[in-house]
Amino acid sequence: MKTDLPVLQCGNCEPLKAGFHAATLGLCAIMGLYNAAAWLSRRQRHLAFNAVIYTALTLWEQRHVAHHLAELHKGHEPVDLPAVVTEETTATVVAELAA
Repeated sequence: MKTDLPVLQCGNCEPLKAGFHAATLGLCAIMGLYNAAAWLSRRQRHLAFNAVIYTALTLWEQRHVAHHLAELHKGHEPVDLPAVVTEETTATVVAELAA
């Protein structure tokens, strides 16, 4: 089965994808902090395991968010600022046009 959904292509719908990964990043961070705090309180092995897993997932999701933000900024090249017009420049242009 092959699907050609535009959202699955790199460069398409990047704000949407970044938003989903950012939400997942936030959830993983909160769950990791909760499990770490619970482990410090109760010292149950599964809480330590969960804290480690959620910390790893937080790092993983951070990379996804960074990738999608980089894709967003990829097409936006810096634009040169317009030249500052001074009295000397104006006089030079007027003299060239008059000649």
